[in-house]
This record gives sequence, C-alpha cells and structure tokens, in this order.
Amino acid sequence: MKRLLVFAGLVSSGMLSMTVAAFQQPAAPMVVEVEKIKDNLYVMKGGGGNSAVFIGSDGVTVVDTKNPGWGKPLLEKIQTVTSKPVVRIINTHTHGDHVSGNVDFPATVDVVVHENTKAGMEAMRPVTGLAAPPPAPTIFQRNDGRGLAKTTFRTKMTIGAGADQIDLFYFGPAHTGGDTFVVFRALNIVHAGDAFHTRDLPIMDKNNGGSGVDFPGTLAKAHAQLKGVTTVINGHNATTTTMADLKTQSAFVADFVKYVQAAKKAGKTPDDVAAGWKTPAAYKAKGYADPAAARVKANAQVIFDETR
Repeated sequence: MKRLLVFAGLVSSGMLSMTVAAFQQPAAPMVVEVEKIKDNLYVMKGGGGNSAVFIGSDGVTVVDTKNPGWGKPLLEKIQTVTSKPVVRIINTHTHGDHVSGNVDFPATVDVVVHENTKAGMEAMRPVTGLAAPPPAPTIFQRNDGRGLAKTTFRTKMTIGAGADQIDLFYFGPAHTGGDTFVVFRALNIVHAGDAFHTRDLPIMDKNNGGSGVDFPGTLAKAHAQLKGVTTVINGHNATTTTMADLKTQSAFVADFVKYVQAAKKAGKTPDDVAAGWKTPAAYKAKGYADPAAARVKANAQVIFDETR
C-alpha cells in the first residue's frame, strides 16, 4: 500500500511538473508580416485582420489594428518602414480582431469609424455564430476608453487631398452594421474589411447590426460606386483581390440568400440548410470551398429571421 502511495505521489508530481512546464513554455512570437502593395501603401498581416498602412505627408494612417496584444508589434513593424508618426486609425468595423490593437497606440492618434461602429466598439457585443463571448469588462473599458472612436461619419467622408486623399464609404449593413470601405484615391485601392474578408461565406453578424438579406446588395453598391478602384485589400485574404472578385462575392452571397429563403418557404430549418448547402461548382472553380456547417447554420438563422 505504501509503495502504491509513493508511486501515485510520483505520478502526480510528474504530471504537475509537466503541467507547470507546459504553462512556462514561451509564448509564440507575434510576427507581423509586411507586403508593399503600391508606393506608400503596405499591408501588414498576422494577429487578426489585415492592416493597411498608408504613409501620407502628415503622417501614417492605419486601417485596422488586429487582436488584443497585437497593437504593439504592429506599431513596431510600422516603424521599420517609416519614421513618421501614426496620426490616425480607421477601423473598418467593430470586431475585436480589427480594433483591439487601438489601445496600444498613442492617445493622440485620431480614431475614425462609422457611427454604428462607434456604438459597437463601446458595447463590444458577442459575434453572431461564434461561441466565445467577449471578456467583460471590454478591452476599451480595461484601458479607460483609450482607442475608442473620436471621429465618425454617416455615409461618406474624405480625409486629406491629392496624393493623401482617403475616402470612406458606407453602403449599408453587411458583415456588421458599420462596414466601412476605405479608398486610397490616388492608388485606386480599397480596404474592404470583412465585408469582403476572403472568397468564402462571410459571418452575418446580426448582433452587431449585420444583415444576411442586405449583404449582397451592399457589396453590389460598393462595386458600382467605387469608380476607378482596381485593387481590394480584404479583411483576411492572403493576397489582394480585384473589383471583379468583389462582384463575384456579391453574387455568391446572393445565391446563398436565395437558397436559404427558398428553404424557409419549403418549411425547412436552419439545420436542414446546414446539411444541404454546398458551394456551387461555378464558385469552387474560382477558389471557393464548402463553408463550415456551423457558419452555414448561423447565417441561415439570420436570414430566416429577416425573411417574412
């Protein structure tokens, strides 16, 4: 019996040591990768949504600042491509993987967002379809409001002029209720955020003002009204895409919405949609895959609720 107790103690001690050792392992390095898109515009990847870094005559504009803890590595990486200070942040929408790094930037930096995104950042509500709720208090509350919006717009806003001009557009609800398209006018490039995150079924975050039914129309408006734009920086895509790809994404989401609405009319459920929806072959030929069933079901529920 005594041997058994000693053996059990050794095993427990060993397991405890392994557990402690596991917790003591160094954290994975926070690596921000840089890609020069054109002239004075860079995309910085890793740690959440793609960040655009635009070097203007008055300083640096950053579009989206990644997950919690990634603001500092992002700022350090910016300093490797320019010595100019960051003067403003533009957040494309409210989600934590695009706004949380705000808190690591100097308090003097202007934060520009759509008015609906301002309200969303102040509340930081859970994302429709994702299981994990945000921590309470929010990252902004834990930082005494640092990083929250200072400047807002409703439908369109222009910052700067000439080579420095940045145009902000709001075309309606899609991924969230405040999705902003950020156009670097002299370069003919737009950052679309997660309104066009990648070639895939997007999150339709009803809890933060997003819409399934309106989503494809919002993208169609962006495609029609962003005259002269040729290149799209996406919220999460590894490379840039084109305005033709944006049009394809609008059609893809529209086809999904039609499928879901027809399913509801036929008396089916969101579970039925999740089991039955497959990405059409025409889109698979363009790089689309079958989305996760959980994403399909969550989006189907949003569209069911919006469809009378």
